[in-house]
Amino acid sequence: MNLLETYKQKLKKENEKRIFHFSLFTFHLRSVIIFSFSLFTFHFSSAQQLETFIEEALENNPVIQKFELQYKIAKEKVKEVQAIPNTEFGVGYFLSEPETRTGAQRFKLSAKQMIPWFGTITSRENYVSSLAAATYEEIVIAKGQLITTVSQSYYNLYANKATQDVVVETINLLETYETLALTAVEVDKASAVDVLRLQMRQNELEELQQVLIQQYLAEQTNFNNLLNREDKVPVTVDTKLSIPSEAVEITPENLAVHPELLQFEKRYIAIQKSELLNQKESNPMIGFGLDYINVEARSAMNFSDNGKDIIMPMVAVSIPIFNKTYKSKTKQNTLQQQEILSQKQERLNKLETLLDKAIKDRISSKISFNTQVKNLEQAKNAEEILIKSYETGRIDFNDVLDIQELQLKFQMKQIEAVKTYYMQTTQINYLTQQ
Repeated sequence: MNLLETYKQKLKKENEKRIFHFSLFTFHLRSVIIFSFSLFTFHFSSAQQLETFIEEALENNPVIQKFELQYKIAKEKVKEVQAIPNTEFGVGYFLSEPETRTGAQRFKLSAKQMIPWFGTITSRENYVSSLAAATYEEIVIAKGQLITTVSQSYYNLYANKATQDVVVETINLLETYETLALTAVEVDKASAVDVLRLQMRQNELEELQQVLIQQYLAEQTNFNNLLNREDKVPVTVDTKLSIPSEAVEITPENLAVHPELLQFEKRYIAIQKSELLNQKESNPMIGFGLDYINVEARSAMNFSDNGKDIIMPMVAVSIPIFNKTYKSKTKQNTLQQQEILSQKQERLNKLETLLDKAIKDRISSKISFNTQVKNLEQAKNAEEILIKSYETGRIDFNDVLDIQELQLKFQMKQIEAVKTYYMQTTQINYLTQQ
């Protein structure tokens, strides 16, 4: 009886029963209509908000900064290969001065400069520039992957927050049902067990709500790290996303020029440039030099060339006669080109598989979304029948809980379908560069 007395304390006045019953039905019908309408209405502000987050990530993410620095280093190496070999200088002093007709040689100065074969330096520049071009594709790939990751994290936050909203609405609805059950207990249309069942269901949903909050905070930390900012910066997401009714055009032919494939082409070109450089470096190197020998004049002798210094220009040639390095390098380049072609085909097959799966998964999400719309409408009709039965007789709160649980499941599936649709759209956009 104490439990029943506690329930009675929560009862409203008898003349408010029918007003309350009508407001209950109106409240839940309105919540379902608002939820469904929000999913069918596209909010441009959400796209703008996500675009702002993406711009911030592209500007601040350390991964992008890393690849940009690597590209700058690769470009700077072009200046490095423009240099010719160091000029050689030599100084020699004759400890035992050799005597010549014109006098004794005291010391020797020499200078020599080796010069690569014609076109070698240009070939080096072209090779290093081709490596820089391949490095640039890594920036493009990293940016595309970052956009995909940020977008998918955003949609995870959307799904979590939208689910939280649905759970809160369901908890509020159960509280209303609890009050209705207390009223039914008073007029002997329900039992105290029905009230306890409703309360236990509320406890379960409150637990789910708290778990969702923690999951949201964890995903929020991940999202903020992608933007390279403080972990606890609040992230506000739009929970009113929709699936477009019309089909979105896809251009799968863009897959052939995907940056991940272009990178293999750039690497293939770099190997070609490397072979051209290898051919140039296999040619002789030409050197020019000058020797100066100081000659001391002979004493007590007088002739025209007495003490005349010696100046000797020199020309040197470096020929790789017995060097097999360049032939081995040519063989390596040929094998590397074959390897790159195989890697490119392998990656193309993988990208085609990913694209096809993303397209099919997006179609499946749309099918699921439309199914949940029908299910929610039918669940709403079932609930309406149960509520009307309250006016004529005893209400079965077990059925009420079953319908409420189905409605929550359908709403959560609908949210998951919207999330899947946009996550797969993000993947498709990355693969087709749309």
